[in-house]
Amino acid sequence: MLQKPVIGIPCDVKMIGHFPFHAVGDKYVAAAAGGAGGVPILIPSLGDEDQIRALLQLVDGLLLPGSPSNVEPAHYQGEPSRAGTLHDPARDATTLPLIRLALEEGVPLLGICRGFQEINVALGGELYQHVQEEDGKMDHREPNTDDLEQMYGPAHELAITPDGWLHGWTGKTQVRINSIHQQGIKRLAESLVAEGYASDGLIEAYRVEGARAFAFAVQWHPEWKYWENTLSQAIFKAFGDACRERRMRRESSLTR
Repeated sequence: MLQKPVIGIPCDVKMIGHFPFHAVGDKYVAAAAGGAGGVPILIPSLGDEDQIRALLQLVDGLLLPGSPSNVEPAHYQGEPSRAGTLHDPARDATTLPLIRLALEEGVPLLGICRGFQEINVALGGELYQHVQEEDGKMDHREPNTDDLEQMYGPAHELAITPDGWLHGWTGKTQVRINSIHQQGIKRLAESLVAEGYASDGLIEAYRVEGARAFAFAVQWHPEWKYWENTLSQAIFKAFGDACRERRMRRESSLTR
């Protein structure tokens, strides 16, 4: 009997009280389980390549979640961050090599928000640190509210690239998505292919061209109430299917 695929989710390292904790938002765990149909496990951000290699042997897919922290700009030759910017060096030290190794090993990969930015950086791309301050770009930050329904509500249009994966999964060329970020793609890494754009031209989705397995990322938050959104359901189903395919191959190799 085919077991459910194991989906690894890298953790943030954040202070709770006086101590650092490895943590992941519940919505990502819920989407990995319910949307992708997997068994989520949390990957501690230890920044140790031997640990990363060992963990990749245990998982059938990786979901790179969003986070309040930003990728440190030194990783993409950016200007130093402004005072008060939240960083997570332990996560950077874990996810950036993890992404490259996962692509080498053919482990399915889905990036969301910070995860979207991490994949671009890991493969040689650059980021805007404050999209809203760039000429011609709109403000992609969340509205100033404590109402989560408003915060995660549709914020702007997404133009889906014809003949891309998103178009194939949904049959749509335009949808509305939420928007909760201020960093964004400045220069897309060479191995990435844009799948969707905001009305100001900012890249909001891409795939990794030529990857050995599913490798896709989005700037918005499809995990938020994914069960109510057909676009979100399509993304997590495609990711889950790729994870199940890897699980099937792994189980088959063990029974030979």
